[in-house]
Amino acid sequence: MCGIVGYVGKQNAVPVLISGLQSLEYRGYDSAGVAVLEENSIGIRKTKGKVDNLRNLLLNEPVSGNIGIGHTRWATHGAPSDMNAHPHFSNDDSIAVVHNGIIENYQELKDELEKKGYEFYSETDTETVAHLIHYFYKQGNDLLEAVRKTLERIEGSYALGVLCTDYPDQLIAARKESPLIVGLGKGENFIASDIPAILNYTKDAYILGDKELAVIKSDDVKLYDIKGNEIEREVYTYKWDVEAAQKNGYEHFMLKEIYEQPKVVKDNLSKRFSEDGKSIELDGIKLGKKELENINQIYIVACGTAYYAGLIGKYLLERIVRIPVNADVASEFRYKDPLIDEKTLVMVISQSGETADTHSALKLAKSKGARVLGVVNAVGSSIARDADDVLYTLAGFEIAVASTKAFSAQVVAMYLITLHIAQELGKIDEKEFAEIKKAMDNLPSQINDILNKAVLKIRGFVDKYIESKNVFYIGRGLDYVVGMEGSLKLKEIAYLHSEPYAAGELKHGPIALIEEATLVVGVVTQEALFDKTKSNIKEVKARGAKVLAIAMEGNSSIEDVADDVIYIPRTHWMLTSLLANIPQQLFAYYMALGLGEDIDKPRNLAKSVTVE
Repeated sequence: MCGIVGYVGKQNAVPVLISGLQSLEYRGYDSAGVAVLEENSIGIRKTKGKVDNLRNLLLNEPVSGNIGIGHTRWATHGAPSDMNAHPHFSNDDSIAVVHNGIIENYQELKDELEKKGYEFYSETDTETVAHLIHYFYKQGNDLLEAVRKTLERIEGSYALGVLCTDYPDQLIAARKESPLIVGLGKGENFIASDIPAILNYTKDAYILGDKELAVIKSDDVKLYDIKGNEIEREVYTYKWDVEAAQKNGYEHFMLKEIYEQPKVVKDNLSKRFSEDGKSIELDGIKLGKKELENINQIYIVACGTAYYAGLIGKYLLERIVRIPVNADVASEFRYKDPLIDEKTLVMVISQSGETADTHSALKLAKSKGARVLGVVNAVGSSIARDADDVLYTLAGFEIAVASTKAFSAQVVAMYLITLHIAQELGKIDEKEFAEIKKAMDNLPSQINDILNKAVLKIRGFVDKYIESKNVFYIGRGLDYVVGMEGSLKLKEIAYLHSEPYAAGELKHGPIALIEEATLVVGVVTQEALFDKTKSNIKEVKARGAKVLAIAMEGNSSIEDVADDVIYIPRTHWMLTSLLANIPQQLFAYYMALGLGEDIDKPRNLAKSVTVE
């Protein structure tokens, strides 16, 4: 969850670290800090709050040096405070550490270290790492061996950056289950949790694997496994550029990413059909008729927004392919002893490819013999490396914590996978495939049409509904699923109490919550269910609710029961979720803007959830 950056080179490390931390602030913004090797000491500056607070601190209390590490925190152990902020350091200030992850046995290690005379000043698990490295170092080990021995003792997940005053020309990095890359420059090298932190300086990097370490100098990088054996690794060159990590005139990254969706959808569709447009090509994924006939069930496993994309996949696969599909939240899947075996296909969905619970679910599925298909955005991520097959979602950088374009890319992936499996198993004929393909080709322009036409209307609705304290999203089938995503967005960035309900379930309890002027967002894009959902809207209207409906063009009778309506262009029934979600994104964005919230950095949330 936290963001790590490090630098070794010829220039002053501080501007590089601050630039990197600002690019990584979406990973955590409870506190921030840097540690810089000066002449014979480590200068540490850290403070509660955002990176701007740290920048101001450094103006008043500057440090300078050519090697340093930085950190922006999302709190796990200990409340956000100056003392709990990273970096953490040994009692003699000779070793400094930044850490992303959770040390599960930190209390046991802390008790041991206190008996050896070490004093603890923070509430964090990370401070044990600094003291443990110091302990092994003072036993006569060199710094790399001290770090390696420490890693053998700690349990849990980590991405680490380590400085030592006795090694003024290097820093050490290590990772297990938390992302970390080593950026490769000319006369300078870097570490970072993610490539945006160092894109200004390099696009070339080593992607560290689990239980791997790196010794990084300005002109040299050496990689090691957990046993201390030197290893080789190919250099990965990122294709994204600096512009992708900038706002480009938009007020927020979230708004920029909403408007990037026509391109994202087009990119995902244009690269996944055969030249004649009559079949799906999924990046060489080996899921042909022979493999699929051996599959008797599918699990789709994900967290948060990705889980809702998975629910859309479940609905489509069951209806079109007629195969049993279970969709599970990853944190539940991994502890329920799921009924899976070698005849199970498990799809895991994650934007970052580093989501801790989802990655653990992947490993559990493989241990039971299941075939795993990863649907991820981040090339070279843990899930991408460990899955049997990978479908990349081609969304580019997504900086805002609240996912928009990555969700749309994941939904498109569900469309493509469904059609691919349906074709391979003979569950769809050429005519229907061609009809759906034609409708999919129209999606980018239809999204653009919604973005151009809906903004002014939605901003007007925001003025009308800005005082809402409770919001309910209702729908049936795919409309219910897309309402879940709309409700989540409103929670994430506007901090409004918002709940999604299956419209047919209202009378079984939730309708008791409806009172005068309660806002209900009714999603009614499924034509086969239109009249049923319309009746449910009448029920909430009879109890005083205000209704904002999302419907397909041509279904104007919804105006008889809704106070306001946003129309989406007409499309094939299986594609409505993608279009219906665009107005929901805009509504959540402008509600949050009207309430004065920090849209790109919502409280208590971080972009990449790399801890359980």
